[in-house]
Amino acid sequence: MNKYIKGIFCVPLASLKFLILKVEKGNNFKARFPAILSPLTEISVTGESCLYIGKMLKMHNGAKIRTRNDGKLSIGNNFSMNNGCIITAYDDIEIGENVMLGPNVLIYDHDHDYKAEGGVFSLKYKTSPVTIGNNVWIGANCVILRGTSIGDNCVIGGGCVLKGEYPSNSVIVQKRSTEVINYNARTDQNSA
Repeated sequence: MNKYIKGIFCVPLASLKFLILKVEKGNNFKARFPAILSPLTEISVTGESCLYIGKMLKMHNGAKIRTRNDGKLSIGNNFSMNNGCIITAYDDIEIGENVMLGPNVLIYDHDHDYKAEGGVFSLKYKTSPVTIGNNVWIGANCVILRGTSIGDNCVIGGGCVLKGEYPSNSVIVQKRSTEVINYNARTDQNSA
């Protein structure tokens, strides 16, 4: 979408979404302007959860920000979510300034408690906070799991699944090996 058309359409859309959330949630929702939200984005704050957004939030189509129950999500200035990203907070997620997410990045501070009576259908969760520092770029298709802390000035390579602590000034990649197995396929089905 042309940046001028995006500015004319998406900035007022963000203002409208923020106004509705402010009326619905009061002090549990705070956001600074300007922001750019594509039409097919979702921001939801349920229960007693809180959402705080710094200025210059950018959300592309399919991006979703969700806070649930009494979870808290705090996002710093100049935060960008590409297509298909999802952030869901049941506990506490804190994201610093100048953070950019590639397409389809998922950030969760909870896991289903499959050991609970009724299994995953009981909708009980194990939670622990997630912290992402300043000046962090997270590549496409990464999953950030509960209990993860990423320091400042980090680059996360595409496709990583992270849980744990990662120091500042790091490039984090997960190496995988690919095995190719050759076989002789029979081309003549009648010769058996």
